[in-house]
Amino acid sequence: MKTTITDVAKQAGVSMKTVSRVLNSEPNVAKATRERVLEAAAELQYRPNLAARGLASSRSYLIALLYDNPNPNYIIQIQRGAIEACRRHGYHLLLEPMTREQASGPDVGSLLSRLGVDGVILTPPLSDSIPLRREMEALGLRYVAIAPGDVGTVPTVRMDDVKAATEMVTYLIEQGHRDIGFIIGHPDHIASSKRQDGFEAAMRTAGLTLDESRIIQGDFKFRSGVKAAETLLKDSANRPTAIFASNDDMAAGVVSVAGRLGIDVPSELSVCGFDNTAIAQIIWPKLTTVAQPILQMGRKAAEVLLDRSQNDDPVVHTLDFEILVRESTGKPK
Repeated sequence: MKTTITDVAKQAGVSMKTVSRVLNSEPNVAKATRERVLEAAAELQYRPNLAARGLASSRSYLIALLYDNPNPNYIIQIQRGAIEACRRHGYHLLLEPMTREQASGPDVGSLLSRLGVDGVILTPPLSDSIPLRREMEALGLRYVAIAPGDVGTVPTVRMDDVKAATEMVTYLIEQGHRDIGFIIGHPDHIASSKRQDGFEAAMRTAGLTLDESRIIQGDFKFRSGVKAAETLLKDSANRPTAIFASNDDMAAGVVSVAGRLGIDVPSELSVCGFDNTAIAQIIWPKLTTVAQPILQMGRKAAEVLLDRSQNDDPVVHTLDFEILVRESTGKPK
């Protein structure tokens, strides 16, 4: 016979209400009691019915991850982190693609209502959509924004893009590079302008000239990295000694073009990216990159959303990054 919540309560020596509170990750349950209930549930292989839980508690036990991002590596990592947190809290994650146009359109309210979720994680660039935020507030939906531009106005999980980009360019300058190209990310993403700010700040601090011809617009996709590299590397007599791309996909595009043109990486051209997604370690040479804590940001966003003891104050959680030096960078000739 199928194990019920009554069986778990009897095994743990507690009431069914206590079992429910433990399985719903509610506060104010003694640690020893919580552990006893979880141990009993594991021994009996109890699996709560999601629909029944929802009817009993007026919750759906679903949260939504809204995304409109051209970089699948980024979204996959955010998704993995959020799923980890959801599973620990007995929730499920619903993925919902949404364009910026949809987010500010007349039907966004009805779409959010149909999802029937307990909360929402907003990823860039949707985390900066004011119409979308207002619609969720009107519906009483709790939400957490990942890397919004207006930090401090909403519950936020982020990293310091300006500081990370500054440190990466400073590393290149310390290696001896003076002529550095930069590929900007998607224009709709706040992170793109912040990383450009970091690039320019490091160049100015070192007293180096900012050459506009060395700064190329991209869109976070591999193909845009290829096009930018073709522009930066077309003149063999006048090309940069290093290129910093705003994400790993575009940096991989630069490495691809360098290989086609017979430019050795890193002895003739240093290349670095941002994010430390899978492609950074798949290509050769492996990419020097900023290890953005993408998975951890997804996990933290879900944890903040599911922590019902917290209110919706605009608390900012800033996670650490790391500069990972690999084989794609070195000293210039």
